[in-house]
Amino acid sequence: MSQSRNIMALSDVSANLKIDESELRRWVRGGLVQSRESDLSKSKSALFDLDDFKEFTGTAHNLGSTKRVVSFFSGCGGLDFGFRAAGFDLGFANDFFLDAVNTYANNLGPIDPRPIQEIAVNETGPATVLLAGFPCQPFSNAGSRLGTADPRGTLFWETLKFVEYLKPKVVVFENVRGLLSMRNPDGGLLIDAIEHELATRGYSVGHRLLNARKHGVPQNRHRVFIIGIRTDLNLGPFNFDLIETAEGKTVGEVLAKPFGNATSAEEHWPLSPQAMDLVNFIPPGGSWKNVPDEKLPARLVRIKENMARYHSPNFYRRFAPEEVMGTVTAAATPENSGILHPHLPRRYTIREVARFQSFPDEFNFLGKSVAAKYKQIGNAVPPELARRVAHAILLHLGIAGS
Repeated sequence: MSQSRNIMALSDVSANLKIDESELRRWVRGGLVQSRESDLSKSKSALFDLDDFKEFTGTAHNLGSTKRVVSFFSGCGGLDFGFRAAGFDLGFANDFFLDAVNTYANNLGPIDPRPIQEIAVNETGPATVLLAGFPCQPFSNAGSRLGTADPRGTLFWETLKFVEYLKPKVVVFENVRGLLSMRNPDGGLLIDAIEHELATRGYSVGHRLLNARKHGVPQNRHRVFIIGIRTDLNLGPFNFDLIETAEGKTVGEVLAKPFGNATSAEEHWPLSPQAMDLVNFIPPGGSWKNVPDEKLPARLVRIKENMARYHSPNFYRRFAPEEVMGTVTAAATPENSGILHPHLPRRYTIREVARFQSFPDEFNFLGKSVAAKYKQIGNAVPPELARRVAHAILLHLGIAGS
């Protein structure tokens, strides 16, 4: 290899293979291809062997170029939308919440509306990647935190049946940050048990807490991704450093772009008269703490006197235009979601909240009520975060661009 005649600068590799140079640099940073230099950071003119890149891109032929996704707990389709944008084919999706099912079908295609327990393992078709975003409520700090005592916490075991049968190359589980602190009845961490179960089924497993803001989403949103790579592929555990980073836009930047459909753009859940009275005292960047005590309802005065009991930093929070949006929640109430527009006395509209989640403006949400649409958006994985995770998986498998 050292005597190869194909030693060249990265820009020349880019021109030769017709692959963007920034993409090649991600491969190098992720350790997929090695520089001829001992320390790439010390040399902007580092040299590479073209054959190394050809060998990496050639693994697509060895691994197969199929990119079929089987998805459970798909919701309105944020995770699936991102994987499709990265080049995957959506083969099978499943959720049984009717509003989310209708939204998914309207935007992405067929989705099975049955409970997962009623689906046979041979009904989904093959899977290159199996996706599963377990219901958030049992593990969320914003929910009951019942964990495995909640029947929804057992849905993980239902998903494992499909992992065992389909043997996908990659398994992707997504959940809220609270999963990292949840414990099984035996006292062990739930995250450790999940990774152990995947490992015993033939996967190299790792997890990472990702903040969507660091991956191009205009929102501070922490989510746990557990990713398993089938061990017989001999690719090692997933390299999370391959996930492309970029700072998310501020509130002002997100709202600056006009909406094309005026009717859709204005759809929102009106505030109650009491909430409207409070909002008038809250400046951009402020919260309920800016409201004079004499204007607060008695229940809020009690909370203010005992803040140790109340842990939400977004209680009647009004993010300023220069700030990044806080976590979009399913409830969309002023009490816990930073849902207040910085200048207007109202909640964010459906379209505004969807933008904070990185959904494109043409993605239409269906539901029996406006609140049902907020819920779908708040429960979704941001599509842009999903796209970057999916692209990194393709890089790890060696089939990006195939």
